[in-house]
Amino acid sequence: MLNKFVAIGLGAVIALAPLAAVAQTEQLAQAAPAPDTSMAKPMATPAHTGSHRRHIRRKGNMAGDRARASAHHMHKMKMAPAAPAAPKS
Repeated sequence: MLNKFVAIGLGAVIALAPLAAVAQTEQLAQAAPAPDTSMAKPMATPAHTGSHRRHIRRKGNMAGDRARASAHHMHKMKMAPAAPAAPKS
């Protein structure tokens, strides 16, 4: 039982160590003076990548294609001749 607690504690230390390092770097970044952004370009808005209708249409086409491929595979497996048994020596 004690070994289990020790293992859990060591796992927590290993898992949480990177978080402590990130927290320290954030504190250092906040303490540093901010660069002058008066001449910086404004951030561009992300491009529109597609519509909900396009997503649904593609999802339906992909599902149909997957079903077709699966049916084709099953048909080939059903129609394939049985492999000849290897001769025993």
